[in-house]
Order: sequence, then structure tokens, then C-alpha cells
Amino acid sequence: MSKKFLTLNIGASAIALAEYEASGSAVTLLKYGTAALAAPLDAGNAQTILVPALMEVVREKGIRPGKVAIAVSGQTVFPRIATIAFAGSDEAKFEQMVRFEIEQNIPFPIDEMVCDRQVLGDTEAGDKSVLIVAAKTEQIESVTDAVQAAGFTPTLVDGAPVAVLNALKAAHPEEDGCTVLLDMGAKTTSLIIAEGEKLYIRTIPIAGNTLTKEIAQTLGCTLDEAEGVKRESAYVSMGGVTEDEDETLDRISKVCRAVMTRVHAEVSRSINFFRSQQGGGMPTKLYLTGGTALLPQLDAFFQDSLQIEVAYLNPFDVIRTAPGLDEAALGTDAVLLSATAGLALHEAGAAALNINLLPQSILDARAEVARIPFVAAGAVAAVLGAVCLWMGATSARDAAADELAEVEGRTQGLKTFETKIKAAQAAEAAAKAEAEGFLPVLDGRSAAAVRFNAVRMALGQELWIQSWQNGKITIRGWKDRIAAFVEGAPPRPDGKRLTAPEIVADRLKGAGLDEKVRAKWPVDPDSVKVTDLTSFGKEGCVEQFVVELKFK
Repeated sequence: MSKKFLTLNIGASAIALAEYEASGSAVTLLKYGTAALAAPLDAGNAQTILVPALMEVVREKGIRPGKVAIAVSGQTVFPRIATIAFAGSDEAKFEQMVRFEIEQNIPFPIDEMVCDRQVLGDTEAGDKSVLIVAAKTEQIESVTDAVQAAGFTPTLVDGAPVAVLNALKAAHPEEDGCTVLLDMGAKTTSLIIAEGEKLYIRTIPIAGNTLTKEIAQTLGCTLDEAEGVKRESAYVSMGGVTEDEDETLDRISKVCRAVMTRVHAEVSRSINFFRSQQGGGMPTKLYLTGGTALLPQLDAFFQDSLQIEVAYLNPFDVIRTAPGLDEAALGTDAVLLSATAGLALHEAGAAALNINLLPQSILDARAEVARIPFVAAGAVAAVLGAVCLWMGATSARDAAADELAEVEGRTQGLKTFETKIKAAQAAEAAAKAEAEGFLPVLDGRSAAAVRFNAVRMALGQELWIQSWQNGKITIRGWKDRIAAFVEGAPPRPDGKRLTAPEIVADRLKGAGLDEKVRAKWPVDPDSVKVTDLTSFGKEGCVEQFVVELKFK
């Protein structure tokens, strides 16, 4: 019998929501979608940030809210490997020793944490090797509350490093040697070293945002502009004196290499620690996953610097995909879905590591709901008993009538409880409706930024916005860069080359805007016109024109 379930990976800058189906030992990806977060996530803004992102994926991909397994980012959880000298069978004593290890290794009071553990195996000395994962209850509850506010029911909370490790172990069970896994996100990079029962997990505070900041500093531009440059044209230099004829791109590639060299230094330091402290071997392969892993030439850089084989983690080598999915898109998106795949394997009972950080508040609420059928069953049994007594004891009708009245009183009490449940359900529906009402407001908060970025994307890297007032946008560019901009644009069907203003105008009318932007804030094509073409500077080295437009 097959079952469907949802998985949600919550990163520092984006989420990935996926629907899977398990039938026997086979797991299949049915649907998936990603959405960017409007701001960095913390315990105070989780509902404001997460709910709109979730609803965006729900609307676009047609994924119905339901029970969901959640992975939180590596910066949220504290994974530790503990060695416990225990050879007995007293489970209570073992849990006490685990609690002691948590208190010694986690930098917060244990009463403020939600924790779980799994025994990995026995060490060579006969001790127990235990994986302990903890997170602050406040942070986990803020996430689960937000997910519930969007109409989902959390069933599992795992750390993203553990989830991607489960995906790796399932996709490559033949990897019995020492393997390194780098999950490179926006804010942090999760480093996992695995060799048999030996395991080492660490969070490195160098990732995609570090690259963006370094590019912004190098080019003297804003973070949003640097992020656009990173996504469009950044790559890791392989160490040559000059690798790119474009001076700007050459500088950016060297910035990327410098940042990745810092990551390499941390990886090397961790490998040395793993070998000296845990008796691990020298890694023979490194797997890359996460959004920042898409940076071109990153795999070649690590292969050259570490002198080991490097590959991208693709969990869909073992997990099936539904026929309707875009295989080409999935080839790129696979590194974004590794954590959701690990969650799916956990839900299907096929994961090597089974960690669950679901808060006690949710477990208590679930237990309370589970009690309701037993209360109702008890009332029904009481009714049947009373009826049997009345039918079999005709000489004691008065006593039976009293018993029946008592049962009716209990039934009335259950009806009252049912009324309260319906009232709570109505309140929940009203809250969801109210939250839906806020979505346009939240969209409006980012309207100006989205419009600005949409126009900026239409200019490429060669032009820049000088001013924007009352729908009139003054655009400038160096004469030689504008020539390259024109040369890079496709000609008309008749072979005639468009001018730079004509190219920008055409893009703003539709071709250059992101599909989501066009849906929310479409440009009125009849309003787009170009005026005031001028040149200035020495020998006209700077060209300027004005574009007028209106958003619908």
C-alpha cells in the first residue's frame, strides 16, 4: 500500500517543499517547488516570513497542505558525537549518561532544548558511539507554529545535515570508505565526514552570503546587485594569472576562489581532526550539495585542492521521479532537494539515521487529540451497557431509568466537548482566512524592490540606473560596454541590430522580466518609451537615455 507525504527544507534564504510517495521500498518524487524568503529567518518573524513563502509554493505547484516532515538549517541545530562508556542493559541509566553528555556539550540549559539521539555503534574500545542532536525549543516551536499557521501539520523535525547524510547513504550505499559531504547553503556550510560507524558533523560560517558580500565589496555595488552578479556570471578561478578577458569577471572569479580557499582550509582542518581524534581514514571522495554548490568550477577547485574525487550529490539516483517532472530542471534542482529526499527516506522507514526534534508541545497536543476517540468509545460502551441492563432486568426498571439518565448526562457532556472542538476549528479557519488577507500586504512590502530588480535585470551588467523619478528612469553606460551589450543581444528577424535603448525597452515590455514579476506587477507595454538620448564625457565615453514606463 502506498502513502504520500510532504517534506519541507527551511534554509537561510529559501525553502524547498516536495511531495513524495512511498510504495514498499520504492520512494517517488511527485511534485516540488522552491521559494525565496523575504528576509533572514529568526524566532520572532517566522510566521511573517515562512507563511507567504509556503503559500507561494502551494499556489504555484498545486501541493495541498497536509502532514509534513521538516528539516531546519545546520545553524539551528547542534549535532555532537559522544562516546559513552556503557556496556549494560539499563536503559534509564544510559539515558542519564546521554543527558549528562548533552549538558556538557550543548551551550544552553537542557530545559530550553529539544534533543534526540541515536546509537551509531560500538567503538574499538567497546564504548557506545552516539549521535546527539539538539536545538533551542523556542526556535523549533517558532518554525512549527508558522508551518501550522500555513495549514500544515508537522510530524517530524530533523536537522538538514542529518537529512542530507541520509540521502547520501541511500544514494551511495557502496561508499564504505571515508567520505566528505559539503552542504553549501546561503549562510553556512555543513561539513559531514562519514566512515562506517564513525561520524563527524560541523557547521562552517562561510557560504553563499559570504561570496555576495565579497563581490559587493570588490565591485563597490549593493548586496542585491552583487547577488545578481553571483547568480549570472560568477565562477571559481582555477588559479591562473588572467583567466577571463573581461576584467570584471576575472576579478569576481578570483574573489570566489579566495572565499572557497577559506572553505578548503576549514575542510582540511576538520579532516585532520577526524583522523587524529576519531581514528578516521583519509577521505577518498567528496560530495557537493546545496544552492551554493551550483557555482561553476567549484567541483574542479575542490578536486584540485584536496586531490580526491568530487561529485554532486543526486538523491534521485535511488529515488524515482514522477513522469510529469521536468528532468532537465531536476538535474539542476537536485542539489536543492537533498534534504527533502533525506526526510522522505526517514518517513518511508528507509533512513540510516532517525532523529526527531518535534517539540513536546506538539506531542502533547497530538496525544490530547488522540484521547478523544477513546472518550467517545467509553461513552458508547456505557450506553450499550445501560441498554442491556434495561432489557435484561425488567424487575428493576427504575434503576435502569436512573442509569440511562446518567448515560444521557455523559452524552450531553460529550456534545458540549464536540461544540468546543467545532468552535476551535472555526477559529482556526478564521485565522487562516485572516492570514490569507495579509498576503497582498506582504507582497506590497517587497513591490518596490522587486520592480527595481526587474528593471535592473533588463539592463544586464553593462548598464546602470542613474535615477528613477515619477516613472522616468535615467540609464547610463560606458560607450564600449554598451557596444558589447548590443552585440550580445539577438538581432531582429531581418538581421538589423537593435540599439541599446530598443533592447531595454523590448525587455521591459515582457521579454526581460521574470514570469512571477510579470504576473504580479506587469509593465504596461504601451507606456514604455525612450527619450533624451545623450552622450557626454571625454569623446562621448558615457551614453545616457531615459526610459518611461508604468506598472499596471
